[in-house]
This record gives sequence, C-alpha cells and structure tokens, in this order.
Amino acid sequence: MAKDTQVAVVMVPFLAQGHLGQLLHLSRLISSYNIPVHYVSSTTHICQASSRHQGWDLLAHDNIHIHEFPIPAFQCPAPDPNAKIKYPTQLQPAFDASIYLREPVHKLLTSLSASARRVVIIHDHLMSLVVQDFVSLPNAESYIFQSSNAFFFYSFYWYLAGRPSSPDEDMLQQLPSTEGCFTTESMAFWNKQEIHLKNSSGELYNTSRAIEGHYFDLLHELHVHKKQWAIGPFNPVDIFEKPDQQRHECLKWLDNQASDSVIYVSFGTTTSLSDEQILAIAVGLENSGQKFIWVLRDADKGDIFTEDVRKSDLPMGYEDRILEAGQGMIVRDWAPQLEILAHASTGGFMSHCGWNSCLESMSMGVPIATWPMHSDQPRNAVLITKVLKLGIVVKDWTPGNDLVESVHIENAVKELIASKEGDEIRKRAVALRNDMKKSVAEGGVSRLELDSFIEHIRRSN
Repeated sequence: MAKDTQVAVVMVPFLAQGHLGQLLHLSRLISSYNIPVHYVSSTTHICQASSRHQGWDLLAHDNIHIHEFPIPAFQCPAPDPNAKIKYPTQLQPAFDASIYLREPVHKLLTSLSASARRVVIIHDHLMSLVVQDFVSLPNAESYIFQSSNAFFFYSFYWYLAGRPSSPDEDMLQQLPSTEGCFTTESMAFWNKQEIHLKNSSGELYNTSRAIEGHYFDLLHELHVHKKQWAIGPFNPVDIFEKPDQQRHECLKWLDNQASDSVIYVSFGTTTSLSDEQILAIAVGLENSGQKFIWVLRDADKGDIFTEDVRKSDLPMGYEDRILEAGQGMIVRDWAPQLEILAHASTGGFMSHCGWNSCLESMSMGVPIATWPMHSDQPRNAVLITKVLKLGIVVKDWTPGNDLVESVHIENAVKELIASKEGDEIRKRAVALRNDMKKSVAEGGVSRLELDSFIEHIRRSN
C-alpha cells in the first residue's frame, strides 16, 4: 500500500490477561477495515494471549501482525491466597518489567513511520511509559485504551474534580471506597504513567452507549477537551464455532443440561482464594441443588507457563460425587469463558466483576452474582446490580479478606438460578444482550463510533 494512503495501527496492551485479550479483540475489529494492525507484547505474554484466545479464529485474520519481544527474566512470587488485599501483587514484577518493551516498540514505530502515512498507537493507559517515544515521530499519534467502563471513570474523575454538581450525585456519594482496591506499588506504577498521558490524541472505551450512554455523556462533560469513543463490546457477540473434537469438555457437559439451569463460577485470572473460602464455595454450591461449572484455579503468575501452580483441595470425593450426580463440573485449567457464557444452558455467572467478564456476560445475556475482589471491580458490581439491575450481590465490597459463608453462597445461587427474581433479572439481561448486538451491527451506536474512529485516523490532514 502506498505511503500516502496507508495507516498502520500498533496495539500495546498491559501485561495482564484481561488487558491482553481486550486489545486482541479490538485488533480484529480494526483489521476488518483493511487496516494493518501490529499487536505487540513480551514473548511470554504473546504466548499467553494466543493460548487463551477464544471466540474467533485468529489465524483467519492475515491483517493482524503479532510481534513478540524478549524482555529480561522477572521473578514473581506465588499468589498469596490469604492476603488481606486481593490486588495481584504477585504480578507487579512483570508489570515493572514492561519498561523493557520501550526500546523494541520504538524501533517498530520508527520502521512503520518510514512506510506509513500515519502510525496510530493504541495503548493501555498503564503502558504510557513504554510508548512515550512516539512523540519523536512526525506522523505518529497515540490513543489511550481505558480498560474499564464510563461509570467507573466518571465516578473516579468526578471525585478528583471536587465532586461537582451531578444528576447522579446521590448514587455517587454512596459508592464503595477504593480503599483496599489497589496497593501502594500499583498506585506508584500508575503515577509514573500519568505524565505521558497528556500526549494522547483521545481515548477508546470498551463499552457501549447501549449499556451506559448516560455515564459516557457525563464523562465527556468532565473531559470536554478530549476525543472519546465508546466502541465496545470488543469481544464477538456471536461465537466462532469450533469442531466438536476441539471443544472443551465442559461445553459437552453443558450440552446435556437444561436451558438457563447452570451457574458458571469463576473469579478471573488475578484472584486467589483461601482454602477456607474454597471449602465454603464447594459446600454452598452443592447444597444449593443447582447445576454448576466451577473454574477452580489459582491466580496467574507473571509467567503462566512455569510450573508449581497451587492446586486447591476439595473435600474427599467431592469432584467425583458432583460429576456422577450430574450436578456439576470442576475445571482446573483455563476455561473458554466466552463459549460457556454463550451456551444456552448457562443461566448465571458468579463473578469477581472484572470489566472484561462483565462485558462478556452482558453480551451473552447472562446475569451476574457479584463478588468483587479489587481494582475497579467494586464499582463495576454497583453498575451491574444497582444501575443496570442485571445481577444480585453475593458479597458487598469491604477492603478486607472476609469469609463468605457457605449458606450465603447457597442462597445467592438459588436466588439467581431458581427464583422468580432471578427469572426477571435474566429477562433484562437478554434484552440488554439484544441491544448490544444491535449496537455493534451496521448502523448501531457502537459501530457508528468505531466508524467515526476509523474515519478520524484515516483523515487526510
């Protein structure tokens, strides 16, 4: 493609699973406009993103170019299941090591700058240090990828702005504190990125006006000088069907269950639960009498391909008993979450409320039993339960590692899967799913925002 017509896009995700996956999904969307996309990360994290990729065929998109850069080895401690703060401190050494991507990323940008009319960098806000050298290139510009939702960022910036008058002031005053959501080290890492954010040309959000247009408008009022686009969900709303021999065993188990009868239980890639809490979940799920798939795995380490992963113990005979009874299935490895949520038998999701999981659940019409652990998750849970009314509360946010008793888990499962209230929530979830599907279709609000962004980066001046 000639230099005067080409736009090259470079994706620079943060080194955590929820971020890696979101920008890989966005790569698919942008490449569909016949724009070459260069997805970059460390060798380890490229392997991680590729091995866990789901929902569409990466190999079918020859316009997505994967660049894996070696970085010095980093030593990460094992996750601490008994830590008072659930933020994944074990990943901090990997996050800190991301700075070693700065030089190879700059070399790639320089190379692309010589052959492209414009180089567009889309980077996680936590990778601003890595991409900072783009300012030396005359035809490069950057856009911040905000990995959470407009509701969270509006509440955050509203507080920083001195809590100005807002139509949602009553709710904002009642939001859970961010105390215990982050560590001192993680905030210091965030602050190092802040100085470089001023060089960006706009922000991209993995959200949709179909979900939270009101809060996106309020956020724009606080940041009226910034260009912002709500182009989510990035994940596909219709799932790529794999051949039967490539399907995960849990999907085959789901094939034999009734519609909306199964609760999917997973707390993401950054949460480690104590042995006592795992026992309470096991008892609560079994005593609920409801069908379930439980992804029981420890939090990610900095390198997920190293050995010595903690395997949590369950009561003697528990796994065999629930499987033989047809009540449930324990998954110890990586689970195809999008495919599980898209399955007709899945009727609920007990979740930590990471934004990626929330979006995937909403786009598949599955209500959520909320159990936030850290970061943006407490406020995501409020959005789900109080604003959108798409879920129930398993545990309200507290900044400590409080035990949730088995009877509480049992009651939450029954309420979501086997109650009139749960049925009503499910109807709202399905209605929102339909709205989200319309939003990403041609002429939909998210598609129009994506079209607008593409037109913007293709502009002639």
